[in-house]
Amino acid sequence: MGIVNDFVASYGFAGDRLSLRLAKTSRNGLAYEDFSNIVADSPIPEESWADLLHVSERTMQRYKKDQKPFESIHCERILKLAMLFKFGEEVFGDMDLFKSWLFETSIPLGSQTPFSLLDTSFGMDLVKDELGRIQHGIFV
Repeated sequence: MGIVNDFVASYGFAGDRLSLRLAKTSRNGLAYEDFSNIVADSPIPEESWADLLHVSERTMQRYKKDQKPFESIHCERILKLAMLFKFGEEVFGDMDLFKSWLFETSIPLGSQTPFSLLDTSFGMDLVKDELGRIQHGIFV
């Protein structure tokens, strides 16, 4: 998806112009086709996205069947996760290495896997911050 690919990971923050585009996209909804592209490029299997978005499997199936755009609240979370995954790939230089890290227990993250924290915005922030520390060689 163009809007996510435009994201330049610099501590995981987007510039003002891109942030405005992300806000507009979040407000207007995200087409299921764009979501599918994000899922295909992510380290997370499709079946895990329902939990990350706090929707039922049945709701995800309806979005897919009807090719219905995602609501604003879900769209924002999808975009934040997509940007986080892009940042993680940049930090590790490889999506497979990032994926391995995502599912390994992390002492700095309270002996949890980074993936287990992705179901809340606070958890996403913690994971992003930890990626920033890794990027700069700060290991706690």
